[in-house]
Parts: sequence; C-alpha cells; structure tokens
Amino acid sequence: MADAFYVPLAEGRFSATGHTAGPWSPDAQHFGPPSALLVRALENVESAHPAELGRVTVEILGPAPVAELAVRAWIERPGRSVELLQAELASADRVVARASAWRIGTADTAEIGTDAGPRLPGPGSVEESPWPEGWQGGYLDAVEWRAVRGGMDVPGPAAVWARQRVPLVDGEEPSGLQRLFAVADSANGVSNYLDPRHWWFINSELTVHLRRTPSGEWIGLDAVTLVGKHGIGTATSILHDGDGPVATGAQALMVRPRQAGGG
Repeated sequence: MADAFYVPLAEGRFSATGHTAGPWSPDAQHFGPPSALLVRALENVESAHPAELGRVTVEILGPAPVAELAVRAWIERPGRSVELLQAELASADRVVARASAWRIGTADTAEIGTDAGPRLPGPGSVEESPWPEGWQGGYLDAVEWRAVRGGMDVPGPAAVWARQRVPLVDGEEPSGLQRLFAVADSANGVSNYLDPRHWWFINSELTVHLRRTPSGEWIGLDAVTLVGKHGIGTATSILHDGDGPVATGAQALMVRPRQAGGG
C-alpha cells in the first residue's frame, strides 16, 4: 500500500489506499480524504485574479469505496469579485460527493481585521490520544491525534490537534486547505458521546467557512455534538492552525440505533 491517501493515475483519476478506510467499514472511506481531494480540485481551478476560497460545502451522496475515483471541478458562476465553483467525485459511473465553493477576490483588510479568538494550547503540550474501543483503523491511524481538552475516548465536546502521517496524494505536499479538510469532517467523531457499536451518527454534509488559509502541519479541531429528539443532530467546530482560529465547520448528522440500519 502506498504511503498516501491516494495514488494518482490518469488525469483526474486516483486510487484510494487503505489509509482512507473509515471507522464504520473497511470498504468505505472516511470522508476526510475525499473532502480534501475535492478541495484540491477546487484549488486547481484557474483564477484570473487573486482570490481565496471563502466557503466550501461538501454534499455526501453515498459511500466512497476504497477504490478508484474520478474528480473534476469547474467555474459554475464566474465573477470579478465573487465566483461559484463546483466539483464532483465519482466512483465508476456513480457520483458519491459534490462540493460547491465561493471564491472571493482578495483585498487588504489587515488594518480592520477582527480578533480571531483564543488559541488552543499547542500540540507539543500533550501526548498522542487514543480512539474509543470499537473504532476501526485506516484513516484514524493515518492521522496523529492529540487532545488538549476532553478526548476521542472521553464522551462529549473535545479540542484536539490532528496531523496527517501520510500526504493526500502520493508525491505531493498537501496545501493548508487540503490539510484542514482532511480533518474537518472528524468533528462528529472527535466530539462523540455515543457508543459507535450501538449508534450511527453519520454526517450527510460538511460546510466550512474560512477566514484565511491555514499554515503548518497541525490542524486544531474544537468540536461539540448536539442531538435533538428526532434523530437529527449537528456537530460544529472551530478550526485552528498554530496562529489561532482560521475557520468554522458544521455537519448535519443522522442519528439512530445501529440495528435500525444506516440508509
């Protein structure tokens, strides 16, 4: 197995490795790597002027198998100041995810920029943290996790640092946004309070609002899961790099007993 989440094939095609396998099934990917692969495609859409992604939503249309995938991206609605980008990820002839992104023309707002909020204690201040019993490896083992508050094996809200042990694409250095999206989809897992052997708490989408591009290898995830009375929940997060908060994330969750099925 290659030491990466994906091995590049022909243009726009990638072979997923076992490092992408999610905690629910060894045959389906955790959606962190596919989200990052979609963002990689969005980043590669040429821009006529300096611009950055301001919001990205990943709609999960079905399981992404640990197999060959195709990804493409395009400009859906062009504009000088703001433009809408689209991307899709397919397995064989089935689209498993779509992403939409607003790309915003940059300007100098340093003088009037707001305080981003308190920083998390750095990852160097804590040891590597375990996941709960019953969670499968693959993706979870391909990322280094360090909890600074709570923990993946402690039910409830948690703040953790995460660092990829392997690159997104074999032979490439991940961008800051790729690193962020590789872990942003983990908010519901990081802040879980339900036993995954008995409950589903699966997200149908991920939305991230960005204020700036993160830097460095470590991404911080300060997350909380809330569940209502009718099987619907949310996982929300503040995403950090070493300089402080960079983005906010949210996931819509389907919550139900595992014996009831996940469809």
